[in-house]
This record gives sequence, C-alpha cells and structure tokens, in this order.
Amino acid sequence: MDKYVQLAKNTIEKYIKESEIYSPSEDELTDEMSSKRAGAFVSIHKKGDLRGCIGTIAPTKDCLAKEIVSNAIAASTRDPRFSAITEDELEDLEINVDVLGEPEAIDSPDMLDVKRYGVIVEKGYRRGLLLPDLEGVDTVEYQIAIAMQKAGIGFDEKGIKLYRFEVVRHE
Repeated sequence: MDKYVQLAKNTIEKYIKESEIYSPSEDELTDEMSSKRAGAFVSIHKKGDLRGCIGTIAPTKDCLAKEIVSNAIAASTRDPRFSAITEDELEDLEINVDVLGEPEAIDSPDMLDVKRYGVIVEKGYRRGLLLPDLEGVDTVEYQIAIAMQKAGIGFDEKGIKLYRFEVVRHE
C-alpha cells in the first residue's frame, strides 16, 4: 500500500479504535512526508460512496505527514455531511490522499481541465475548492459551480477570482 494512504489508514484506525493520534515512525514516512509542507486532502469512500473528505488548501502543519494525520482524523470524524466513522466500518473503507500543488491564479475558466486541475473560487473571505478528476464532474462549468456552492458564492456575483492547482493522488 502507498505510504501516504497507509499513514491515513493507520491514523483513522488508531483514532476510531483508541481515540488517540497516530505517531508514525520515521521508516513509515517518505522524505517528502517528513520535510515538505503542502495542503492535502484525505478522501474516504465506503463501497464506492463518499464517506468523508477534509483537507487544507495550504499547509497548516510543519510537515506533510502531520497535515495528513490531522486531515485523516477530520475526514473520519468531523466532515459535517456525515456521521463519524465507526469501528465496524473500518474494513470497508477506501482511502486516498491528494497532495496539492501551489495554487495559480487564472484569468479564465478556459485555463481549467477537470481531469488535470482542481479549482479554487474566491470572493472576499469566502473560498471553495474542488479536487480534480472526480467522478461525475465532467465539465469546467460544473466544477466551478460546485466550488462556488461550497463557498456560499451566488452564481450572479461578480468579481470572483479563480485559481487552479494540480494534485498528486495517492490511492
């Protein structure tokens, strides 16, 4: 199993079973995980259906491993769309980790590609993000609309800023 996914899985299991935060050993981490800072999303699916997804647009921790641990706990217990994951569900979970690249301001939706780029929409302090290459998201317009909805930005509002970013997806 990919080390990023293994870290998220071990974190979720430890937290759900023992209410304790997982502390990986150095040999469980890649150099990138212990030294790089980046935003990351942890997505959890159960039998193909989304069960939790929480992440950070920009780094909030001093290394990627801590970012993944924090977001794995949040995705499994604090995603407001779902109840907390239970111990009975652990064996049925599929987990992936997306490590975000640096967001890049863009002038037009024409600079997006739903398979390659995630999108961030911003209006004042409101900001919404949608990861790239998601099932059912086949057009740039739909990708932007979902991100706007997540940010609470109305479709008739003007002055919306767009950003794109790439991810490295670990499955």
